[in-house]
Amino acid sequence: MRFDNPEDIVQLTPQWEGERFPNGRPKVSEDVLRRMRKITLEEAWGPLWNHGYTFQFEGDFKIIHPDKIMVGRAVTAVMVPKRPDLHETLLKYGHEQEGRRGFFNQWVIDSLVEDDVVVVDMFDKVHLGTYVGGNLSTAISTRTKRGGAVIWGGIRDNQQVVEIDNINVYYRGSDPTAIADVTMVGMNVPTRIGKAICLPGDIVLGTPAGVIFIPPHLAELTVVQAEKSQVRDVFGFVRLKEGVYSTAQIDSPWTTAMWNDFVSWFENDPAAEEYRHLTWEKELEAAAKIDGSGHDVRL
Repeated sequence: MRFDNPEDIVQLTPQWEGERFPNGRPKVSEDVLRRMRKITLEEAWGPLWNHGYTFQFEGDFKIIHPDKIMVGRAVTAVMVPKRPDLHETLLKYGHEQEGRRGFFNQWVIDSLVEDDVVVVDMFDKVHLGTYVGGNLSTAISTRTKRGGAVIWGGIRDNQQVVEIDNINVYYRGSDPTAIADVTMVGMNVPTRIGKAICLPGDIVLGTPAGVIFIPPHLAELTVVQAEKSQVRDVFGFVRLKEGVYSTAQIDSPWTTAMWNDFVSWFENDPAAEEYRHLTWEKELEAAAKIDGSGHDVRL
């Protein structure tokens, strides 16, 4: 076996057609990451659910900075309870064949780059299951700039970690013990976090409610649909305050006339400026085809 094997990662993520890191991990663009930071959990959840991705969210965490949003590309790891023969074999292999140094958790953190998020299945181990403490959290901060960690297990040195401003950490519990009696059996492989699944290169969106893992090939679609929902809401609030439309009209499928009104507002009102990278041809075409039928033309 190989840790962080490019051939395996490419094989696991065939629907991603964009840029990749040297190890094969999908590299969703910085622009999409930037825009992802402005959307809500529910806005991200909807498109995934509608595409059949129903096991992407986990909310049963403690959070170092519960008021901060975390967005980044997943680097995954799977840990299991220590079995001496397996432990010695894999540790020796990593040191001698792949030139890695230190313990398994250090291997993962040493691989991080900007905007990465460590996603670790520690099989819910907290006592002797503290994946990071002050030192490794500082290393995550240095390497990722604004990333963090999602750990289905424990952390230590909370008083130090909470002082690190530019990362966030989602974890199951705290303990003063160091990590022990665990073995890493996979790096950048499919990883289970509670009831959710994460693959290497998934976009990790951490919110006050929990964490959602967004497949890279759906990341831009998710952002676009969220942005469209946001700017339509802005328009709706404006027209409701002006008394132009009723709440029933705003909440119902829009007529062609309403869509035309929206597009005119969208193209000219300063409140829509940050959304002008969006296009509306599909919505207008759909409205023209089924206007008055009672069907919802929203994507």
